[in-house]
Amino acid sequence: MDQRRNSAPGSAPGGGDSGETGFNDIGLPRSGGVGNQLRKIVTLSRDFERHVGAALAVNPTDLSAMEHLMVAGSLTPSELSRRLDISTAATTLVVDRLVTLGHVQRHPHASDRRKVVVVPAVASVARAVEALMPVIGGVAALTQELSPEDRAVIEAFLTQVVEIYEVALAPDEALDAGGQPAA
Repeated sequence: MDQRRNSAPGSAPGGGDSGETGFNDIGLPRSGGVGNQLRKIVTLSRDFERHVGAALAVNPTDLSAMEHLMVAGSLTPSELSRRLDISTAATTLVVDRLVTLGHVQRHPHASDRRKVVVVPAVASVARAVEALMPVIGGVAALTQELSPEDRAVIEAFLTQVVEIYEVALAPDEALDAGGQPAA
């Protein structure tokens, strides 16, 4: 892929001057070409999620439930509820929709006959993987083309970006009762 496709003359590949510093018109710090590319990835990721959801005929919450089930395997509705951060009643509706579409099945729990587990349907997992493969395979191929040193630098950078998101999403333990940073 030609990374210069959207670049202006004299700018970094992919758009944006990699040397941008300072603040923009509304006072946000500029992060240059790297920040621009990360923003594009976030936007494209949301678009791709909608694309996969449309391919599976599910809404974003149902897709998120399917993702959890694909990664974790069978889950009880209450486990799924916690992972989705929605009520158990809302989770019941999600599971009902997914059962109706054939994406999941309810099975008896292996050790507690009072419980059920939600199991992803093999055919739906295959359809989801098929929809995801252009990105998963493309990123894997791109990663394999990198030198071990470049992979290490990129992985370290992305690890730090993930940590920034995790800190921003962490419970506000460091805030006082008024919502201000605790001393």
